[in-house]
Amino acid sequence: MSDTSSHAFLRHVPPADRIQRFTWVERIMHWYTAATYIYAGLSGLALFTPYLYWIAAVLGSGPTVRFWHPILGLAFVVGIFWMHHTWSQDLKLDADDRKWLENVKYYITNEDEKLPPQGKYDAGQKVYYWGMFGSAIVLLITGPVMWFPELMPLGAHWVLPIVTFLHAVAALVTIGGVMIHIYMSISNVPGSLKAMTEGHVSRGWAMLHAPKWYARITSKENR
Repeated sequence: MSDTSSHAFLRHVPPADRIQRFTWVERIMHWYTAATYIYAGLSGLALFTPYLYWIAAVLGSGPTVRFWHPILGLAFVVGIFWMHHTWSQDLKLDADDRKWLENVKYYITNEDEKLPPQGKYDAGQKVYYWGMFGSAIVLLITGPVMWFPELMPLGAHWVLPIVTFLHAVAALVTIGGVMIHIYMSISNVPGSLKAMTEGHVSRGWAMLHAPKWYARITSKENR
C-alpha cells in the first residue's frame, strides 16, 4: 500500500463521488460481532438438538464446542454492547420510523416512494438491532446459569428448564433476525454489504435509501 493510499485509509477518505458511511473501526466492530455470532450460533445449534450435532464435528468436536460456545457467546455480547455504544443514537425510533413500520408493505413491494424519508438506518434495521440487543441481554443472563448449573442453590432445580427455554427462544430470535438481515442487505438494498466492506456509498445511494442522513452529512460538508 502506497503512502498516499495508507494515509487515506487511516483518515477514512472516500472517493470524491462517494460518501463515508462507516469508519474502519465500525467495520471491524461489525465483522467481529458477525464472526463471534456465527460460531456461537452454529455451536449453539449443535448443542440444542441431536439432529444438528453433526455441526459439532465440523467445528472440532463435542468437547471443543462445549468449551468455546459460552466464550464466543460472551465475545458476541461484547460486540453487541460495543455497537450499542457506537450506534445507539442513530438507532432510536422517531415519528417517521413509526409511520414507516405502519406502511412496511410498501417496502416489501419496492414502493419506497410511498414511505417517509429515513435516517442513517431505516426503521426495519432499527427494529432488527433492538431485537438483537434485547436477545443478547437475555442470552447474557441465562447463559452463565446453563454454563455453571452446579452453582445453583439447592431447591432451585426448577429454574434451569425455564432458563434453558428463554435462552433457546432468544437464540432463535437472533437466528431469524440475522437471516432476514443478510437477505435484505444482499437482495433488497443492493450496496449495503459493499458499504460494510468498503466503508462508503455513492451519493445517489445515500439520497435514495437514507435521505435524512444524507441531508445531515451534506449540510456539515457545506459549512
